[in-house]
Amino acid sequence: MRSHSGVASTMFGALAKEGINILMISTSEIKISCVIESKYTELAIRALHDTFQLDKRSPVKESSTPTP
Repeated sequence: MRSHSGVASTMFGALAKEGINILMISTSEIKISCVIESKYTELAIRALHDTFQLDKRSPVKESSTPTP
């Protein structure tokens, strides 16, 4: 997370906006994990996907090499 400042803040803000209480947090240099009540799982996933635009697909680059 060192090279991506604000990711944790954005994540926690997205969950707070949905009223999802974080019960436990664990972080490392490359990951953020948190424990929430299971009843909020789907809502949390949707909120984080929307916040980080994880549902947007990158355009596929066409290869100049034909596929057999």
